[in-house]
Amino acid sequence: MTQSQRWRLRGRIILDDGSERPEAWVVGGKLSLTAVSGDVTTLDGVFLPGLVDMHCHIGLDAHGATTPEIAYQQAVVNRDSGVLLVRDAGSALDTSWLQSRTDVPHIIRCGQHIARPRRYLKDFASEIDQSDQLPAEMDRQARRGDGWVKIVADWIEREHGDLAPLWRPQDLAAGVARAHAAGARVTAHTFATESVGALLDAGIDCLEHGTGMSEEHMRRAAEAGIPVVPTLLQIERFDQIAAQGEHRFPDFALRMRRMHAQRREQVHALHALGVSLFVGTDAGGSIAHGRIADECAALVEAGIPSEQVTASASWQSRQYLGRPGMREGEVVQAVRYADDPHLDITALRSPTTIITHGVLQLV
Repeated sequence: MTQSQRWRLRGRIILDDGSERPEAWVVGGKLSLTAVSGDVTTLDGVFLPGLVDMHCHIGLDAHGATTPEIAYQQAVVNRDSGVLLVRDAGSALDTSWLQSRTDVPHIIRCGQHIARPRRYLKDFASEIDQSDQLPAEMDRQARRGDGWVKIVADWIEREHGDLAPLWRPQDLAAGVARAHAAGARVTAHTFATESVGALLDAGIDCLEHGTGMSEEHMRRAAEAGIPVVPTLLQIERFDQIAAQGEHRFPDFALRMRRMHAQRREQVHALHALGVSLFVGTDAGGSIAHGRIADECAALVEAGIPSEQVTASASWQSRQYLGRPGMREGEVVQAVRYADDPHLDITALRSPTTIITHGVLQLV
């Protein structure tokens, strides 16, 4: 089907504001809530605004930047899983060329991760030698991306043998201010408790992983409206990561195992204290692309209701990012399901139709 065809959507149609309709129409690729005359093709089911992966690395694999061909394949895999919007969380490859394509998810790029030498994964980040260089680099990455900057707030410090912050608090605050002045929001990779207070003090806009957040940190994030992307598929790997470093870094291994064991309780506490949770797979390093349904299922296993996870993965994250999916007069970005993921989150594993950029891509 093309944008010239007209479709009638019938069943449970979720709009960008979370409201529901029993019917809607797609005309010229755009959503209409008013019935249209003439020939239409009827599609029955549950329709969601296209899913959002809030922490995904298109153009990145375990060794750093991919080829453009592989980046395109990664984007297609995400599309076919129902993900039609990606907030890139750092990539060594410039993927801006994908934004002109209508057969893949739209990508909101963060530019490149910002870290320090030997304090992050090899060939992933833009590495700077000194903490006081952070503000200038955040300004540079803000101008390179699409309104987001990604910093690595903590990583293993080999001399210390455990996780430790990368940046001085005053440099974090200055860096966030520079990014904000350039029109960008800032998110941060953080595993360790020791990093979170300075990030909140600096005015951070979002937190990735958040495994070290204390109850006080959670309350502060909730009060300030700072969301967390838990990336449970990645946290499930902490036991494996601990085993790899246990001989040389026993303190690090102990901490990682503790966070692994508490991962579901941590996410449930974030939810219970009112922190907004978004869905991110952390695909592109060690995690395969196209696993949004698995990440959603992991959140439900942690005690978050299916209906809340479904909303977080679709219309709520689109509201946060300001990118429409199912709004009257806007180009449609939607996914159809035979079964209702609000009732059973495993329904997300079986999309029956993908409509991206107003064009039906997959049945």
